[in-house]
Amino acid sequence: MKPRIILILGDQLSPDIRALREADKARDILLMAEVADEASYVPHHPKKIAFLFAAMRKFAVKLESDGWQVRYSKLDDSENSRSIPGEILRACDEAKAEEVLATEPGEFRLIEALEEMPIPVHIFPDDRFLCSHAEFEDWAADRKELRMEWFYREMRRKTGLLMDGETPEGGKWNYDHENRKPPPGSVDAAPMQFTPDETVEEVLALVKSRFDNNFGTLDGFWFATDTGQARRALSHFIKCALPKFGDFQDAMMVGERFLYHSVISMYLNAGLLGWREICDAAEDAYKTGHAPLNAVEGFIRQIIGWREYMRGIYFREGPDYTRRNILNHQRKLPGFYWDADTRMTCLNEAITQTRDEAYAHHIQRLMVTGNFALLAGVDPYEVHEWYLAVYADAYEWVEAPNVIGMSQFADGGIVGSKPYVSGGNYINKMSDYCKDCAYDVKVKTGEGACPFNYLYWAFLDRHKDRFGKNPRMAQMYRTWMRMSDEKRADTLQSAEEFLDRLSAGDRV
Repeated sequence: MKPRIILILGDQLSPDIRALREADKARDILLMAEVADEASYVPHHPKKIAFLFAAMRKFAVKLESDGWQVRYSKLDDSENSRSIPGEILRACDEAKAEEVLATEPGEFRLIEALEEMPIPVHIFPDDRFLCSHAEFEDWAADRKELRMEWFYREMRRKTGLLMDGETPEGGKWNYDHENRKPPPGSVDAAPMQFTPDETVEEVLALVKSRFDNNFGTLDGFWFATDTGQARRALSHFIKCALPKFGDFQDAMMVGERFLYHSVISMYLNAGLLGWREICDAAEDAYKTGHAPLNAVEGFIRQIIGWREYMRGIYFREGPDYTRRNILNHQRKLPGFYWDADTRMTCLNEAITQTRDEAYAHHIQRLMVTGNFALLAGVDPYEVHEWYLAVYADAYEWVEAPNVIGMSQFADGGIVGSKPYVSGGNYINKMSDYCKDCAYDVKVKTGEGACPFNYLYWAFLDRHKDRFGKNPRMAQMYRTWMRMSDEKRADTLQSAEEFLDRLSAGDRV
């Protein structure tokens, strides 16, 4: 009986991945490959590339120790074909294999590449997720609005997490109103960090030699690169940070890059951790009195709510989703997204942190970098490609709906009932960024005014035909219309002058 090639992708580093469960140790060959096409289809952050290559190499060793025959192609192998399809064909040719088993990739471009292979490729569902494509379709069918909150409640019922019989623990489904405290005076937690071992050091040298010109630095690499380390990082978060996570999950502070966030999404999305073990650990912290309900509920909601919902939206909407642009925004992505050279402290902090850590938390992504891009009218596809490139946890299935749908409203309201936009007051309330900024958040127009202030009103004015009758935005439009003609004109002129400088490449 001829062997089969079992494809294991870099974000499928789980011993119970479906294709592996379908495989036969006595017959089949596992294929893992570091390929240039996957490492460069967007200019990925070097730390993301290093994390995945190191984790892949360690996972391959673990599979071999478990008795599997593993064919592993390193990026610098002289015969490396540079692509997943090329490595599949090379493996099939060498092993005389005529059949390939794969678990569904998380991006349509890879799914299409496997479907177009000249040999049979059997693609199995990725059942590491809580909600299957079919289940999401059933939930979404005939609904006028696909609101995450209703989906999340179904997932709570399905899993039993934080449930008291048929009712939610504490009597409420959502404790978000308790999770909006401004930044604390100090932070007494940090993610667990790991010193690079020999495998990681070898990968760091490789990545530095090949991707040194990419946005981002390899300096201070500290990520977990195997399941054991990832589980230690999870335990550390549960013990040290989860109790305060809820209170300060939306807060931002100069120089504090992690606050009380878990920083484990990269491990979850690559397969080093599973959603169930993460949520069970968080729920246990609540049950034992270690962490309050608002913190645990908010954390679990991010995993079985937002994460699963975003995947459902991505696969439901199809391959053209990343090209949606309902607001017809055409501006090029400002250059400071790549070099952090801006006078706006909030953007400088978020982008500098992203450059150094390949990480920023959800409010930095949504209400700073995303908010500015939306207010400035940046092409959402360019925004999407930036997020996909710069974050270690970014894969298109989760990144695209968060950016195209939630952050940029480019899908016309599938993900959000209104755009996530704000002026400078929100950033000032939730951070200390405004204290030493070159711009004054209290000034609304003219030289020295916070750009978020006048860009916010200019955005509303520009899109008043679309959003003017949105009940969630009615109050803001009433406020805008109550302003004097002179004040509105001054606001729009300030926005126009700023955007002209932005287009001209001036430092803003």
